Amino acid sequence: MKKFLIFISIVVLTTGCKKEYSNPNAPTEDEVYNSADGMTRLIVGLKQRFAVNSLAVSSVYGAISASSLSTREVAVLNAGNADLAQLEIGGTNVAPNNGLISGLWTTTNIINSEAQKLLDNASKIGDVNVRNAVTIYAHLYKAMSLGTLATFWEQVPINAGTNAQFSTRFQALETAVKLLDDASALLQATAIPATFNAAVGAEIDLKNTLLALAARYYLMLGNYDLAIARAAAVDLSKRSVFFYNNLNPNPIFRSSLINNNTYGIRTNFGLTGALAPDSNDKRIAFHTTKNAQNGSGFFMGDATGIPIYTPGEMLLIQAEAYARKDDLLNAVIFLNRVLTKKPTEDAFGIGADLPPYTGPLTKDAILLEIYRNRLFELYMLGLKLEDSRRFNRPGPGTPNAERSRNFYPYPQQERDGNPNTPADPVG
Repeated sequence: MKKFLIFISIVVLTTGCKKEYSNPNAPTEDEVYNSADGMTRLIVGLKQRFAVNSLAVSSVYGAISASSLSTREVAVLNAGNADLAQLEIGGTNVAPNNGLISGLWTTTNIINSEAQKLLDNASKIGDVNVRNAVTIYAHLYKAMSLGTLATFWEQVPINAGTNAQFSTRFQALETAVKLLDDASALLQATAIPATFNAAVGAEIDLKNTLLALAARYYLMLGNYDLAIARAAAVDLSKRSVFFYNNLNPNPIFRSSLINNNTYGIRTNFGLTGALAPDSNDKRIAFHTTKNAQNGSGFFMGDATGIPIYTPGEMLLIQAEAYARKDDLLNAVIFLNRVLTKKPTEDAFGIGADLPPYTGPLTKDAILLEIYRNRLFELYMLGLKLEDSRRFNRPGPGTPNAERSRNFYPYPQQERDGNPNTPADPVG
C-alpha cells in the first residue's frame, strides 16, 4: 500500500448529522461514484481509514485500544491520558464524550456509509470483473464495520445517515455474515484484474478473509454449525493483514507503545491465577518480548502488519463451537491443535508448543481452556471484550471483575444529532 490519503476528503460524517466541507482539490461525489477509477480509489481510502486514519482514530486503533483497556490487557502509563484512563477504570467513569470511543464510533460509521455507497453505485461499472471486485470489497468493509460496532455497542445503525435508525447488535451481525457470504459467492465467479489488485493492494487474501470473518461473526451469533464450516474452509497457510509502512505507521506502535507514556503491555497478558499462562508457553515471548523501541508482538515497529485474523483463531472457533454443541471429542482435537502448534507451523509465528490438553473432559473445563488460549493466541487484537462477555466471565460490579465495561455509552455527538439514539447501557 502506498501513502494513502482519504479519497473522499470532502465529507465528514457522523451517523447523526452530516456536514460538508468544500475542497477545491478533491473530487465531487458524482465524480467518485460514476467511474470505476473513482470507486477503486475510494476502496483505497476505506482501507486507509480503517487501518491508519491520519485524520482521527482509526477503527483498528480504536478497537484494539478500547478492548485492551477495558479488559486490562494493557495498562495506562500516564493518568493524564484521561480518555484512556476512563476505559481502564470503567463503569460510569466512561463518559459519552470519551475521545477514543467517539473516534471509533465516527470512523467506523463513516466506513459503513461509504461502503454502502459503493454497493449502491457499483452497477455503473461496465467491466463485470471490476464491478464485482468493487462490490466484494464494499461487502467486506461494511461487514467489518458492523462487526466492529457490534463488539462495543448494544445497538448500532446498519445503514448510517441523518437520524439513522438503530438495530440490535445481533441484527447487525446477521447483516455482516450475509454480506460476507454473498461476497464469497461473488468471488467464486470473479477474476479480479491484476490492475485492480495493483491499485488497491494485495495484503488482504479476499477468499480466506471473507470466510474467517464470517466464522468469527457466526460464533458471536451462536450459529455454531456455520461457524465451524466457515472456519474449516480457511486456508491456515494464508495471511491477511492491515498493512503499514513508514508513511502509514502501525498505530498501536506509533501512538502508544513507542512513547512509553500512553499505555503498555502487561506481564503475562495481565492474567493471574487459573487464567495465567504456562511458563513454557512460547506465545509469552512472542507477544511480550520488547524490542529497543518498546514494541512487541504485532506492534514491533511502524511497518509491522496487524492480522485481520489468525490461524489459531480459526482453530479455536471450531474448538469452541464443538464444545458448545457438546461434542467434546472434537472440541479437544481442535484445542490440541492450538496447544501443540509450534511457532514454525503458524503463518504468523504464533505457537504455544505445549503438551496436549489433560484436564477434565467436561464442557465447562474445556471451554475454560479454550478461553484461556484465546487470551494468549489473540492478545491485543481487539477481541477480548467480546470473548469476556461470551464466556460469561466476571463483569463490572462483580467480585474479581475481568472487564471494566460490558458495552459503551453512545457518543455525545451522536445523541446530540440523532433523536433515535438509544439509552446508554448501565455498564
